[in-house]
Amino acid sequence: MQDIYSTNPKTLGRGICIITGASRGFGRALAQEVSYFSKPGSVLLLVARSNTMLQELKEELQSLTKDQQLMVHCIAVDLSTREGVHETVRVARQEAINEMDHVLLINNAGILQVFPCRPGLRWSVVNVSSVFATQALPSWVLYCTAKAARKMMFGVLAEEEPNVKVLSYSPGPMDTDMQVDIRRLTGSNHHLLPCQESAAKLMKLLLDNNFLSGKHLDFFEV
Repeated sequence: MQDIYSTNPKTLGRGICIITGASRGFGRALAQEVSYFSKPGSVLLLVARSNTMLQELKEELQSLTKDQQLMVHCIAVDLSTREGVHETVRVARQEAINEMDHVLLINNAGILQVFPCRPGLRWSVVNVSSVFATQALPSWVLYCTAKAARKMMFGVLAEEEPNVKVLSYSPGPMDTDMQVDIRRLTGSNHHLLPCQESAAKLMKLLLDNNFLSGKHLDFFEV
């Protein structure tokens, strides 16, 4: 990553980032991107069900970011449960740092009130969406409906919270286990993208920070 971005002086600032689904695939790639572009002293909270995979990622990130003194914490919970959300909120409050200038939340809107709003504090919320939030896929009614509902939920969030920069990002057809299922069940045969490539494009959007809040952007549109 360093060779690719060595000419880019932009950073995410010094703050706290919460990434759900961080143990593998796109979430793992995003954790790598965020760790590289965070200022020294930042905190990264990795949330997923598998503690083993989270610990492996933590060790990898800490070995790559020694000079940045990045604090990485693993939260092994199921966010579909109330207990999982409460535990994530508890750890986030506990690990919040003084003098932070950016709160970045990727995937989950359920913990937006963990940190108080104040002048100068940048808020970014990313909904990892899908092309199927706007396009129907045969036999995937629940998935398409859920993604469409999340798109609207984050759109409403953007309208209600003008101090929060909201982005719904469709990462494209990536080389993940879900794409294997889609191919098997639908017979589609898309060219699959490396997770890191899509994660890098999302990171550029966050660093440039010139998208309209509430916008839904696809990998192939940016």
